[in-house]
Amino acid sequence: MHEYRRLARKITRTLFVAQSLGSAGFIAASTVNALVVVSLSGQIAWSGVPSAVYQLGAAMAAFGWGHVSDRIGRRGGLVIGLILGTIGAALSGSAVIVGALGLLLAGSALMGAAQAGLQLGRFAAAEVHPAGERGRAISNVVVGGTIGAVFGPLLVGPMGRWARSAAIDELAGPYLASLVLFAIAAAVVWLRLRPDPRDLGRELARQQGPEAGADRPARPLATLLQMPGMVLAMSAMICGQLTMVMLMGMTSVHMRAHDHALPSISVVISSHTFGMFAFSILSGRLSDRWGRVPVIVTGAGGLILACVLAPLSPAVVPLAVALFFLGLGWNFCFVGGSSLLADQLLPSERARTQGFNDLLIGLVSAAGSLGSGLAFASVGFALMAAISGAFALIPLAIAGSLRLMRRHVVPA
Repeated sequence: MHEYRRLARKITRTLFVAQSLGSAGFIAASTVNALVVVSLSGQIAWSGVPSAVYQLGAAMAAFGWGHVSDRIGRRGGLVIGLILGTIGAALSGSAVIVGALGLLLAGSALMGAAQAGLQLGRFAAAEVHPAGERGRAISNVVVGGTIGAVFGPLLVGPMGRWARSAAIDELAGPYLASLVLFAIAAAVVWLRLRPDPRDLGRELARQQGPEAGADRPARPLATLLQMPGMVLAMSAMICGQLTMVMLMGMTSVHMRAHDHALPSISVVISSHTFGMFAFSILSGRLSDRWGRVPVIVTGAGGLILACVLAPLSPAVVPLAVALFFLGLGWNFCFVGGSSLLADQLLPSERARTQGFNDLLIGLVSAAGSLGSGLAFASVGFALMAAISGAFALIPLAIAGSLRLMRRHVVPA
């Protein structure tokens, strides 16, 4: 058992490093995506399109990653995903240089597919740990995004200056940073993610006895979707992502409309992503200690607070505070929901169902990204924020209607 725990810690550390590098790359690119498409198209209403394509690429790939990682292992799936991200970053950077909107959207789709593969790494960490430690395992991987939260947006200014010194558009610089970070992450996973989490997780389930369901056949997806715990877990992640994508995606355009420079925009986005990841250790431990449902409810409350605060002032500090709470609320919904979802599944159901969950996250995120740009252009930032906050009410309503906290339907 000691050797098993050592391997589980090694896997979690490797996934943490990959998440750190990958998230920095994704966030550096996402900081400028809306600005790039407005520059290329000349239409503010198009500002949500790259994010929508990115999320759609993630959605379309997520379910496939579940099947791929079952066939070739989690390691192979993650490496392929990160290679696609490297190609996507190269295409997006080239699009800025040559002024090709179609090339930008193709790159966004590939980076979305890469993000979907990397996000499933949190479940790889969960499957090599027993149930009472899954929240912490997931949070230990998600907290890797803290590095991305801090350094991803902060790369935007220096890489922009480097691009100008090379006589190219400053908005191309962040995509080069993304390319390098994805390539390094792929190398780390290929060299260090051994043994494969899929195989180690199945061995853990066998050691835990028949109650872990290691040899039980997978239940139909329709059956799983009727379970109260599944409904709440998926709604927490889906609605949390939708709220975050809508508000965060338009913040850079909102700030640019108030004449904020690129470094000021990057500070606000950095505050947001810091909230997304820096408190993952806390949310994971609270999920194991309090239970999954209270953490989800707390997260939904944080999302609503952010949507109330964001329209109050266009200044950097108030927006940074609002976007911090947006990230923190997302984190609690994401970690609590991921832990709750992992609790419901047999080993034979994990990759397929987790991929389906992330497929839905990607689809609603794509719709939210596109809709946020249209809403911003039509009704302004304040009303768009109110619409975003309304989605965060859904997991609260589900938790209340199912009375999960009082009935303890789902184990903590």
